[in-house]
Amino acid sequence: MKPIVLVATTSRWFPTARFAMALNRAGFTVDAVCPPHHPLSKISAVRRTYAYSGLFPLSSLASAVRNTTPSLIIPGDDLTTRHMHLLHEKEQNRGSEGKKTCSLIEASLGSAESFSLILERASFMRVAQEVGVRVPTTGVVRDSEDLQLWIARNGFPMVLKADGTSGGSGVRTVATQEESDAAYRELKAPPSLARAAKRALMDRDQTLIWPSLLRRPRSVSAQTMIVGHEATSTVACWKGTVLAGLHFEVVNKKYAAGPATVMRLIENIEMTSAVEKMARRLKLSGVHGFDFMLESHTGNAYLIEVNPRTTQVGHLTLGPGRDLPAALAAAVTGMEIQQAPKVTEKNMVALFPQEWMRDPASPFIQSGYHDVPWEEPRLVEACMRHALKQGDARSMQGKQPTVYQRTANLPLIKAELNESRHE
Repeated sequence: MKPIVLVATTSRWFPTARFAMALNRAGFTVDAVCPPHHPLSKISAVRRTYAYSGLFPLSSLASAVRNTTPSLIIPGDDLTTRHMHLLHEKEQNRGSEGKKTCSLIEASLGSAESFSLILERASFMRVAQEVGVRVPTTGVVRDSEDLQLWIARNGFPMVLKADGTSGGSGVRTVATQEESDAAYRELKAPPSLARAAKRALMDRDQTLIWPSLLRRPRSVSAQTMIVGHEATSTVACWKGTVLAGLHFEVVNKKYAAGPATVMRLIENIEMTSAVEKMARRLKLSGVHGFDFMLESHTGNAYLIEVNPRTTQVGHLTLGPGRDLPAALAAAVTGMEIQQAPKVTEKNMVALFPQEWMRDPASPFIQSGYHDVPWEEPRLVEACMRHALKQGDARSMQGKQPTVYQRTANLPLIKAELNESRHE
């Protein structure tokens, strides 16, 4: 009998669907709990979906767990991980009745002792330094006075980061006093009621409603800026041991603080060592991403943060030791790893639809591996519709029109994309 995995997410990110597909190929039966109209509902790899509620997140997550009885929960975003932590705390208070759910969450994420360290950026960096991992100077900035002290000690440029954010939305790089003051106020403040209402009405995303109503300020940390190239590691772990990993250098991004669109597969001993040390110290299980900066003049790898969830590249199967879903399946079943065939021999990966949205004429689409899920045509079409919608939004903001606004013809775009597949 196949093990069941529950893919849980609060956001409509396409990479979550890609990882679900890879889990299914690795031998899992995949169920999902997600918002309505999620890309997960477009793929044949998911057996059934359950509704995630932004107003009652713990109840919807707990209900999906009861209905699926999974061997593993895979979070698709940071907020889901936070909800899993809260559900663990709630079930732990129930004593023996909640023990099964607590064990499931720990099998999926790792030791409960590490939960607070994972989501608090400054605490995570402190632990990394304790185990000998190279990190930039990092500290919590509690108020404007703390900010001034930090600047006096460390100077500019600096990076301010808000806990509980992801995808670059809570990161600001600042180089002046004026920029730092404005960025700190923005990151510290909870989302406005107007923003939460707009997100709920326009995007059908209710995740900002509770933070906006409760008006709790966010924790902000400051970090010295490392000049260099961004890199990232995504790993599958089991009880503190790294089972498989992918290490990439970021080649292209949609925007400065946003997600990567083109990545180059690399081997980096320092990154590998850092990830293994952190997994062992925090007793991690499941899938985790680690972000690094490779310093320009030394090549030193600085760990800058952790993403306790799936990432954009976790679904890629690139050979022995580089197949995360297969490693997880082996850990859950106790059987030997059944490696999937490598999806490409190329080191350069153009992510879809990310790079296609950034530049339809990108040379990386032709020269690298363009990661289009051709086996799931409904997902491909949903990606393209999303690209059209994003293009329209950019056009309305007065920016240069892209191919999406100029064409506005989905069948034609689909034909052009399919043609590029065969070139």
